[in-house]
Amino acid sequence: MKPDEMLPTLRNIKSVEYIRNEVLQHQRHKNLSVSVYHSITNCLLRMCSALCHGLKSPARRLAILKVKNISTSIVHNETILVKNNDEFVNKVINNDKAVIVNFHAEWCEPCKILTPKLKELIEPHNNLDLAIVDVEENADLVHTFEVKAVPAVIAIRNGLVVDKFIGLVDTDMINNLIDRMAGKKKGDA
Repeated sequence: MKPDEMLPTLRNIKSVEYIRNEVLQHQRHKNLSVSVYHSITNCLLRMCSALCHGLKSPARRLAILKVKNISTSIVHNETILVKNNDEFVNKVINNDKAVIVNFHAEWCEPCKILTPKLKELIEPHNNLDLAIVDVEENADLVHTFEVKAVPAVIAIRNGLVVDKFIGLVDTDMINNLIDRMAGKKKGDA
């Protein structure tokens, strides 16, 4: 292969741009966790930067403009899918933010209604995270938090359980819990 053939082309940059657009679309639809999203965008930035250094002057300037458009903005809150006790301790108990923990099961019909509703209501709050615990896969956590029925929701702040409810409750009750956990007063808009 000739040295000129090894130089990156704008086609490589277009491929990276396509990947970036796919990643952004998945992030908008909440199909990617925040950490995976940031890892991918950082990798794409490095790839674009490396590609740009191999391009000739006018193409380099064009490619650098494309690199600057890759967003690495921070998503305000996170949905944590708890897989084990250590992850629960690290991401929920030791979290700087308050966390709403949703104990659910795949076979539970009310859980299928509550989980998306919690995600929707928590999303606008930048100081609150949602943790989802599958009761079938986390028996120790179910025992520790004395979960007797699903869905069960507990609110944790500074490593302590500060509130909880069991079952499918109305939106006002969920909003009141979220507002208390987010530090909103009743008169705040």
